[in-house]
Amino acid sequence: MDNALLIGKGDTQQWLLAQYANRHGLIAGATGTGKTVTLQVLAEGFSDLGVPVFAADIKGDLSGVSQMGGANPKLAERAQAVGMSNYAPQAYPVVFWDVFGEQGHPVRGTISDMGPLLLARLMGLSDVQEAVLQLVFKYCDDKGLLLLDFKDLTAALSFVADNAKSLGADYGLVTKASVGAIQRSLLTLQQAGAEHFFGEPALDLHDLMRQDMTGRGIINVLAADKLYQQPALYSTFLLWLLSELFEKLPERGDAEKPLLVFFFDEAHLLFNDAPKALLTKVEQVVRLIRSKGVGVYFITQNPLDLPDSVLGQLGNRVQHALRAFTPRDQKAVKAAAETFRANPKLDVADVIQQLGVGEALVSTLGDGGVPSMVERTKVRPPRARIGAITAEERKQVMNRSPVGARYDQTVDRESAYEKLTQRAAQATAPAADGGGSPGQPAPAARSARPAPPSQTQVVLEAAAKSVVRSMGSQVGREIGRQLLRGLLGSLSKR
Repeated sequence: MDNALLIGKGDTQQWLLAQYANRHGLIAGATGTGKTVTLQVLAEGFSDLGVPVFAADIKGDLSGVSQMGGANPKLAERAQAVGMSNYAPQAYPVVFWDVFGEQGHPVRGTISDMGPLLLARLMGLSDVQEAVLQLVFKYCDDKGLLLLDFKDLTAALSFVADNAKSLGADYGLVTKASVGAIQRSLLTLQQAGAEHFFGEPALDLHDLMRQDMTGRGIINVLAADKLYQQPALYSTFLLWLLSELFEKLPERGDAEKPLLVFFFDEAHLLFNDAPKALLTKVEQVVRLIRSKGVGVYFITQNPLDLPDSVLGQLGNRVQHALRAFTPRDQKAVKAAAETFRANPKLDVADVIQQLGVGEALVSTLGDGGVPSMVERTKVRPPRARIGAITAEERKQVMNRSPVGARYDQTVDRESAYEKLTQRAAQATAPAADGGGSPGQPAPAARSARPAPPSQTQVVLEAAAKSVVRSMGSQVGREIGRQLLRGLLGSLSKR
């Protein structure tokens, strides 16, 4: 079938039409039922159609798509069974990415790009603290102070804390306790490794939407085994990426095929403990991003992991086996069965529990965007290798990457940290020199200026200042009480 990818075969072959691929999708099922292989099958199919893919690789298994599959009689037998007459092993064009820059090219964004809403969620801030963070962003925007990396935000927070009274008239009340709490959360975030993500060069979204010289779509694989250990960072990063695509891509309307297909593995992490404002943003992005030519496919164990408002927008579905051991499991089976267009030949609730590895219930959007009747389907085999690759193979793929030269070196241009540090140096220079014109640094102060502290020192010093500020009033009161007791004691002895 032209402009469609083969998923597998039940009573008939099951195809996903490219023109409806941007209507989003779901791959669900219990652990070990074949979700990752199905993800690889879809990624290969989209690549063959010239559609780029972005997918998080949590276990490292998806990296095998970069290598040619071996001669496996069982795979060849499955290919023949599902009607793949042109089945042959092959490798696919892959670009590896990694927030930490260890197993792929560094993928970065700036503090400004992330914005206060997503940062607040990432740091677990309260509503009051989020409001203070928004104030910091507003001030920096008004004063032309670029927030690019951790040290920029840390410097801006310290400045706001030191000038809270003077800023209050224009920006509202700011308590040093709230700023201190944000600084401590920022320190925790840095210790978790999030600082690697913030900075430049920031990711150019068009580098995710490339084709190779033969016209196949590039499969962008995010190495997420380490990132996944920080669930808030993992989910916030992927949501940021979706938001960037939504905000920066032009309206495209209906087209023959999408610009990009985005796979969101372990999707439940996106919705766990998410505040209402964030859920609203997710729902908005999922609902509207299809008009930008982007299809979003959620991978999760249980369909109930997704809110109904999101689940109802997923038109293409591949449901692997579910196990009904608990009342919640039974509810999930029933819910999954009810989301499919009924097939009189199948008792869907029973079949979901009987599916073997590599089998799934499949329903996709057909002509006119109407869901097809659900079919019990044998998923076709991948053409590329199934499973993880070696470190040497990964290195070879990265060495021939078309984007390595752009992203492998960090850029640190003048931003909020440098400007605020310079402003502080100019303010203290006259006092250090014993005179001089106000606001003008003395020559001696310039020549003796120490080397700038490291980013870790900046965050630690800022956090320490906030603790001292919060303790100051309490310590002062205690000293006053001790002095008063001493005076009263001396008077009583007279």
